[in-house]
Amino acid sequence: MLIDGKWTANWQPVQKADEKGRFVRQESSFRNWITPDGSAGPTGTGGFKAEAGRYRLYVALICPWASRALIARKLKRLDEIIPVTVVNPRLDDQGWRFGGFAGADEDPLYGASHLHELYTRADPHVSGRATVPVLWDEAQGVMVNNESADILRMFDTAFAALAPSDIRLAPEGLRARIDAANAQIYPRYNNGVYKAGFASTQAAYDEAVAQLFDEMARMEQHFSDGRPFYFGDSLTETDIRIFVTSIRFDAAYHGLFKCNIRRLEDHAHLHAHMLRVLNTGGIAETVDLDHIKAGYYGIKALNPPRIIPAGPATLAAEIAAAKAAL
Repeated sequence: MLIDGKWTANWQPVQKADEKGRFVRQESSFRNWITPDGSAGPTGTGGFKAEAGRYRLYVALICPWASRALIARKLKRLDEIIPVTVVNPRLDDQGWRFGGFAGADEDPLYGASHLHELYTRADPHVSGRATVPVLWDEAQGVMVNNESADILRMFDTAFAALAPSDIRLAPEGLRARIDAANAQIYPRYNNGVYKAGFASTQAAYDEAVAQLFDEMARMEQHFSDGRPFYFGDSLTETDIRIFVTSIRFDAAYHGLFKCNIRRLEDHAHLHAHMLRVLNTGGIAETVDLDHIKAGYYGIKALNPPRIIPAGPATLAAEIAAAKAAL
């Protein structure tokens, strides 16, 4: 935890809890936007013009929030415009660190050992947790944004002149419906697994897990009419938001987070949706099951011996098949 720019306490999975033991997630602190002309976005200040090679995305492949930014980068063909640095999936006492794991990178800009060093470089008096994703401006040496929802939206439109794409993740005609769906899915599914896994009272857990499986049942029914994606034939950011939780569900949330009433695999239509997204537009390249399992099962507070389970075999085979088909 950073307090006034200094690392003061060992990393803990539970950021904050309310008076009933419910898990409370930290709000993102850097909210500037990249725009085509550098004008200010919906939040923050201006000065961040869309340019090739100027920005870098820091991600953890374990993290669903970082993964949705990585997926947007892939779908919008920004691979050559925005380089990526992957952190170690295993958090240590100082949080996310660089290197030391297969597929994890060293920090190419400043040689930092931990991600929190970039936070204090961006703001010497910052307080809070150092989270991923991070969108960094290499030209100015500042953090643009650490809120994945914002990054998803700016990747959708800001770089259109540099990387033309027929894909729109949040088209204007669907924006209101997308926002409404996200407001339903995020607290009950995306964050719902964390509210169950990090609950500190039985009542908080019971409430969270009931809401989680109620939402999964709702989405199962939603996809039962055979639609390929949430709003029909075209993939949107709502599908990405669902996918990043679904792909981790049987590997981590079902066991480690005690979300074990049913597996994702037991929801035929929701599982089929996960496979469709996995096999769309190179998204499988953004998924690393070794990072996911090492990261989640490396959380000492939930798994003191840090033993990584062998399965799930079905999910491993599905990811391998999707990658082989690329």
